Amino acid sequence: MGVIKERFKEKADAANAEIKELLKENGNKVIGEVTLAQVYQGMRGITGLVSETSLLDSQEGIRFRGYSIPELQQKLPKAKDGTEPLPEGLFYLMLIGELPDDEDVHHLTSVWQRRSHVPNHVFDTIDALPVTTHPMTMFTVGIMALQTESNFAKAYAKGLSKKDYWGIVYDDAMDLIARLPRIAAYIYRRKYKNNEHINPNGLLDWAGNFAHMMGFEDETFKELMRLYMTIHADHEGGNVSAHTTHLVGSALSDPFLSLAAGMNGLAGPLHGLANQEVIKWIFEMREELKTELPSKEQIVEYVKKTLGEGKVVPGYGHAVLRKTDPRFTAQMEFGKKHMADDPLVQTVWNVYEAVPPILQSLGKIKNPWPNVDAHSGALLVHYGLVEYEFYTVLFGVSRALGVLASLCWDRALGFPLERPKSVTTELVKKWLRGEDNIWGD
Repeated sequence: MGVIKERFKEKADAANAEIKELLKENGNKVIGEVTLAQVYQGMRGITGLVSETSLLDSQEGIRFRGYSIPELQQKLPKAKDGTEPLPEGLFYLMLIGELPDDEDVHHLTSVWQRRSHVPNHVFDTIDALPVTTHPMTMFTVGIMALQTESNFAKAYAKGLSKKDYWGIVYDDAMDLIARLPRIAAYIYRRKYKNNEHINPNGLLDWAGNFAHMMGFEDETFKELMRLYMTIHADHEGGNVSAHTTHLVGSALSDPFLSLAAGMNGLAGPLHGLANQEVIKWIFEMREELKTELPSKEQIVEYVKKTLGEGKVVPGYGHAVLRKTDPRFTAQMEFGKKHMADDPLVQTVWNVYEAVPPILQSLGKIKNPWPNVDAHSGALLVHYGLVEYEFYTVLFGVSRALGVLASLCWDRALGFPLERPKSVTTELVKKWLRGEDNIWGD
């Protein structure tokens, strides 16, 4: 058993004992009330999940094991001569619950390097798809093709004790994380770079090697990938990709099947596809206004036109946040440091000044502030990654860190099959007439 796996087991054993005692003493306590509107409108705000890796605060944004993004940028280990946190460090923090040191992070990098081999049949399966296929479809197909390598599926078929689930899931999660950059980079080079592929560089860290395999050798782009992979990794357990991975995993589907399901959720326009929609909207605005750098006045008028057509301004608003997303702020600071004169990046900043006051004036918007998707595309375009259909794949590689760390905890804590109760509208009407009690009180 590896050193990180042993540490995780120690943490999981202690957490299991704590939760068992907590439920023994408080298991019947009510922690919230469900309204009829929540039942019909996406279960918004209903507390019904435990996800140990991160927590979303409506004012402060995401916290990973209690640490904010600015704190992580300061405290997590960096690459040599780098200033951005290594995603290996964030994964360690989410999994173990403690900040890693440089040795822990270097160990994780080497473990992922050793586990990174992708079988040829995975590439063959991707190649069987038309090159016009959306990159997220290729990505989930690649993950499904890789499912042949699942340790959990093989062990479960032979007979596996419940107490051993966590260890095999951990191994699958580590294999998946190690191999995802290779699959994603293969898709990028196949679809956009004439099928000319680049071999991995075993001397680079996880995110740096991903940048290399895509064909980007600029050191600041590697830094951007380290930042991007860190800040997109998790957003507590209720978002679509995290919840879907957890839900499918609760049926004891192996991590490959579970992650593929989560990535299909991420591909939706209301989730991970939003970063693609932001850059598309800005490109369309610049084309209509016939300028690379629209004035703030022009942006205001274009925003009003967008809203007047019954559309939304992509990248603005969030289901939980009520202030500017700190992930947006982190990317804005990166832009100011490395590309302050870029017209597209400046446009993002001008949109940031223009949009919130307009949305606030409508009086119906709970959160008029930008989320993480409002900025990421402009940074990527600056370095030449202009294929915005691919942006969600980047998001997916990053999000795998959080959802797979959570899946390890799901199995370590013995979480059961997830099965919420549903009702019909006819039963709701009976309840409203006092003829039935759908809440079971």
